[in-house]
Amino acid sequence: MHLDRRLVRPGAVIAFADSGGDGRPVLLTHGAGMDHLMYDEQAAALLDAGHWVILWDLRGHGASSLSGRPFSARDALDDMRAVVEEVGATPPVLVGHSLGGNLAQALVRESPRVASALVVIDASWNAGPLTALERRALRLAAPMLSAVPAAWLPGMMARASAVSPGAIERTRQTFARMPKAVFLDVWRATVSLISPELGYRTPVPLALIRGGEDRTGNIATAMPRWAAAEGIVEHIVPDAGHVVTWDAPAAVSAVLRRILEEPRFRVPTR
Repeated sequence: MHLDRRLVRPGAVIAFADSGGDGRPVLLTHGAGMDHLMYDEQAAALLDAGHWVILWDLRGHGASSLSGRPFSARDALDDMRAVVEEVGATPPVLVGHSLGGNLAQALVRESPRVASALVVIDASWNAGPLTALERRALRLAAPMLSAVPAAWLPGMMARASAVSPGAIERTRQTFARMPKAVFLDVWRATVSLISPELGYRTPVPLALIRGGEDRTGNIATAMPRWAAAEGIVEHIVPDAGHVVTWDAPAAVSAVLRRILEEPRFRVPTR
């Protein structure tokens, strides 16, 4: 899907695509430093299954601009809401990878009626408890990344994010398009979405997908804890890292289609 539509927002112009149709609307949100192309195969599979697919680039990513203000989680959340309102979709299924998953969690937590369901792919649990070590790692992540030379950062992030050679190179090329200063703002925004809340449970149907080789942040430990707390099964894609949609595109597409066919996802909750 080509991002052929534009939405003017404060400090940004958001590029998005809207397939329309009579199917269940599904909004796909990419991760930090990435863009909508990470969902190429999944978008095609969902369209083939009859779903209404909405793709977009976060401000400062891909085809979406950013000007006059730094990237912030608040602006990105408002952009997500604005895209849903612009296409006029009934409450969509929010599918989010990494930062996209953190944003989708935050939007559902803030406004449960904006979504009919939530699918989080390789992202930390916003509301989950943190150990002292995890809290320290969050505080130190941005200063450590800021110390990495700009020329090294895309390759370092790509090797940490993917496992197959093709996915590593594609991820490196995508990260390299973003200035280091913008990426650091995006990283800080991601961290700002982590807000533990004892006893919080997702108010819409939830599914979790994780690459079996994901070693970024605390995802490999937080997502299983989250699944146990919510009483759901975590979908683990073997031989795939953080950018699971490129490491194992067909497997992720198959999992997504199965999830959306589950009764609890097909039957509207409101």
